[in-house]
Amino acid sequence: MAPEIVLIGRSNVGKSTLFRHLTGKKVRVGRRPGVTVSPARVRLGNTVYVDMPGYGFMRGADRISQERTKDFIVGYFEEKVEEILLAIQVIDAGSFIEIADRWEGRGEVPLEVELFEFLSDLDLAVVVAANKMDRVDDPDKTLDGICELLGMLPPWRQWRDNIAPITAKKGEIEPLREVIKSTLQRRGG
Repeated sequence: MAPEIVLIGRSNVGKSTLFRHLTGKKVRVGRRPGVTVSPARVRLGNTVYVDMPGYGFMRGADRISQERTKDFIVGYFEEKVEEILLAIQVIDAGSFIEIADRWEGRGEVPLEVELFEFLSDLDLAVVVAANKMDRVDDPDKTLDGICELLGMLPPWRQWRDNIAPITAKKGEIEPLREVIKSTLQRRGG
């Protein structure tokens, strides 16, 4: 079995666009959530890159479909835990804090926080690809807030192996490429 680098995140945060930049393979991307409905896989050298379906609310998808997607994702990570070199959790940096605050205001754990904790509990190497940084007014403040919500003490710059500010649509993904490169070197991939 080839080691995997898996992209995971809410619907419509730019996973498939990022996947295309990382692999050079065109995958279907859309302006609406739910375009990726099954994992896309591309082998580069000895490593397989996997673009997982998005999770969370999807306009036009019923609750049963959303739960089925969530169950599939959880099962995939639990089943493949030994093969996954790196989990890349893609978030929309511009809306992450606002969405998390809304969830916490209802007394609920935000989905992104729950996913980060789930991946960490599986003892996976996890990097948060903070996408759409071009839409953020104060990058350091935003990234520090993301760190806090994920249980990491700011400043975010001390977590460069765990937080990668990117703008996938513009191809500005070098911080993530550096994390991938160092992960592959450490793991001999």
